[in-house]
Amino acid sequence: MELDPVLLARVQFALTIGFHFIFPPISIGLAWLLVIIEGIGWYKGDDNYVRMGKFFGKLLAITFAVGVATGIVMEFQFGTNWAEYSKFVGDIFGAPLAAEAIFAFFLESAFLGLYLFGRNKVSKAIHWFSIFMVAIGATLSAFWILVANSWQQTPAGYVIQNGRAELTSFADAVFNPSMWIRFFHTMDAALIAGAFVMAGVAAYLLLKNRENLIARNALKLSLIFGLIVSLLELFPFGHEHAIQVAQTQPEKMAAFEGLIEGQTNAPMVIFGIPSDDPPQLSASVEVPGILSWLVHGDTEAYVNGLNDFPADEIPPFFLTFTSFHSMVALGMFFIFVMLLGIYLMKRKKLWDSRWYLKLLVISIPLPVLACQFGWVATEVGRQPWVVYKVLKTADAISLTVGAGEILFSIILFGLIYILLGILYIYLMVKEVKHGPESKLIEEATS
Repeated sequence: MELDPVLLARVQFALTIGFHFIFPPISIGLAWLLVIIEGIGWYKGDDNYVRMGKFFGKLLAITFAVGVATGIVMEFQFGTNWAEYSKFVGDIFGAPLAAEAIFAFFLESAFLGLYLFGRNKVSKAIHWFSIFMVAIGATLSAFWILVANSWQQTPAGYVIQNGRAELTSFADAVFNPSMWIRFFHTMDAALIAGAFVMAGVAAYLLLKNRENLIARNALKLSLIFGLIVSLLELFPFGHEHAIQVAQTQPEKMAAFEGLIEGQTNAPMVIFGIPSDDPPQLSASVEVPGILSWLVHGDTEAYVNGLNDFPADEIPPFFLTFTSFHSMVALGMFFIFVMLLGIYLMKRKKLWDSRWYLKLLVISIPLPVLACQFGWVATEVGRQPWVVYKVLKTADAISLTVGAGEILFSIILFGLIYILLGILYIYLMVKEVKHGPESKLIEEATS
């Protein structure tokens, strides 16, 4: 069987991006939570929050280091596997990637060093400022990466000359139609990931010692913070992002929602079994009119279905539909888990509910998984375009790289990432088992 170089190049890019994307959401979420923790420790002079900051700061450092190691290889692929793409969009794509490296990565890494090694060596104000700048740097990094990605989804501020996309307006390219809502949606997902990591780690420590006051305070903070950001992900960020997709990429929205035939009073699919060739949805459970209302504010409004578009411009249905619905289902689960935790806390049953603490521990990776599902839905749902309505994926691949070479690199990267993943889990588990520097708490308040 002849290997398809386009498919293999896409698989390799998915492997490298997908593995790297495990770490930035955790880094961003933990960084902003540490801004709160260190602020409380500084303002109140609370030693428990200071030690909480030192403990979770170590987890942030491990995550950041592995994230950097996995992120380096991604940009090289543009010049190896995707040379035609690089030639076409280099005038536009280079600026945000350079800005991410110069203005965001170096800011984040420099202040992370000050935060980790400057405790008790600089003033408390400077030390808090250092973690604040780490969070700002991580956020700016995400901003510039999402600028580049959003431009591929909704390109703006360019003209095509000499077979290349040339920049005509930097502002229009940066603030393209999908950039802001994609940024807020993704950033909020990162905050959810950070909240669940902190909640799960705190729950693990409480399962070992229910009187651990540092773990109690961390769990309280992460539950309140997690509930707020989980609700925001549903509304307004998730809702507004869905409206944007419906307006700018209607094929993707039809695949998201499993809408095969365009119709008024379009239903929202709660459950369905998708299949490709041709796109079909069986055993579906639907609520009539909800999709029309969510997208247009009118249950009688017409929503395009997959059959309204040319067959060669329809995204892969099965993967897009299942990824999107898995993401949404996990999002609802996050709200439920955080609400349940707040309820148990109010009823003063949180520390004794070992079943709930165990639920938090096993839920640690789920927000990262939701991020992966969202990324798959976004990127696969854009196919067959690498730049929407401008450049097809099949036309973006390097012409001189063979399928065998790409397959070899996939295997090599896969082995390296397995080792890095094992190392990351080992270091994180080791640090969590060691726990925060703490003293025996004779009496803990609930």
